Amino acid sequence: MSAYILRRLLLIIPTLLGILLVNFTLTQFVPGGPVEQAIARAQGGGDVFGGFAGGSNDAGAQELSNEDLNTASDSTYVGARGLPPEFIEELEREFGFDKPPVQRFLNMVWNYARFDFGESYFRSIGVIDLVIEKLPVSITLGLWSTLIAYLVSIPLGIRKAVQDGTPFDTWTSGAIIAAYAVPGFLFAILLLVLFAGGSYWQIFPLRGLTSDNWDDLTAWGKVVDYAWHAFLPVLAGTIGAFATLTLLTKNSFLDEIKKLYVMTARAKGLSERQVLYGHVFRNAMLIVIAGFPAVFISVFFGGSLIIETIFSLDGLGRLGFEAAVARDYPIVFGTLYIFGLMGLVVGILSDLMYVLVDPRIDFERREG
Repeated sequence: MSAYILRRLLLIIPTLLGILLVNFTLTQFVPGGPVEQAIARAQGGGDVFGGFAGGSNDAGAQELSNEDLNTASDSTYVGARGLPPEFIEELEREFGFDKPPVQRFLNMVWNYARFDFGESYFRSIGVIDLVIEKLPVSITLGLWSTLIAYLVSIPLGIRKAVQDGTPFDTWTSGAIIAAYAVPGFLFAILLLVLFAGGSYWQIFPLRGLTSDNWDDLTAWGKVVDYAWHAFLPVLAGTIGAFATLTLLTKNSFLDEIKKLYVMTARAKGLSERQVLYGHVFRNAMLIVIAGFPAVFISVFFGGSLIIETIFSLDGLGRLGFEAAVARDYPIVFGTLYIFGLMGLVVGILSDLMYVLVDPRIDFERREG
C-alpha cells in the first residue's frame, strides 16, 4: 500500500502542472485580459490604479490632455487609443506582461510550488488571504449538504433494499432520478421564486448567511438565524447527491442480503431487524462510509459556483467566478491550483478510507 500511495503522491505533480499549463495556455488567447480591463477602467474613471506607481502618476494618467490623446501611438490592446504608451508599458510591468509567456509560466510554477500565489490585480490583497476569507462559507455549505444527503439517503436506501421491487421502491427511484436530472441552478432558482420573495412566498431571506443584526442576537438566535439563511442554498446543493448515495446504499444492501451468512443468521431464528442491523448494516455501509470524502469534495466543487452566485454568498465559488470575469489571473490560477490539489489529495484519502474499512481491498494488486 505504501508504494501505491507514493505513486499517487508523485502523480500529483504532473497533474497539477498539466492543469496549470492548459489553463495558462487558454488565457493567452482569451480577449479582454487584465491590461485591457485596467484600460477600460481607466477610461471609465475607475480607481483601479490606486496601487500603481504612486498617486501622482495615476492622476496624470486619468487626466490626459487633448494633446496626449491626439499624439498617442498605436497599441496592441483594443481600446488603448488615447493612452500614452508609457502608461501601457507601466501597466504591463505591474501585471508582469512585459515578460515572455514561457518565463511567466515558469515563474508562476516556481511560486506556486512554494505556495506563493501573489496578490490580486485589482483588490490589493493576497490570494491566500482571500481564499482563507471565503473558505468558511464554501466548506459550510459543502459539509451540511453532504451530511444531510447521508442522513436522508442511507435510511431511504435501506428501505428500498428491503422493499425491492415494491411500488415504494419504484416511485422513490423515479423521484430521486428525476431530482438528479434537474440542473442545480434551475432548482436553486425555483426555490428562490417559490420561497424567497419571488412570485409566491417570502419565507426565507434572499441572500447571505446571516442577518444585519447578527452581532446583537443571542447564541440561540444566531443558530436559528444561520439555519434560516442556509436552508435554501443547502437544499439546492444537496438535491443532486441524493440519487447516487441512495442507489449506492440500496445496491450495497442487496448484495449483502443475498450472501450465505445472512441466510445462516435467519436459519438461527434471528428477526429481520437483527439480521439487517446486526449483520448486514456494518458490511453494507463500508463502501458508503468510505466514499464520504469523495462525496463532500464533489458537492463542494460542483455546487459552490452556481449556488453561491444565485444566493449571493461570499464564498470561493463566487470569488472564482468574479475573478474569471475580471481577468484577475492570480486569483483564477491560485484557486484553480488549490482546488486541484485538494481534489487530488481527497482522492488519495478516499482510497485510504476504502482500505481502512475493508482490508480485503488491495489497490496494488489491482494495478498489477
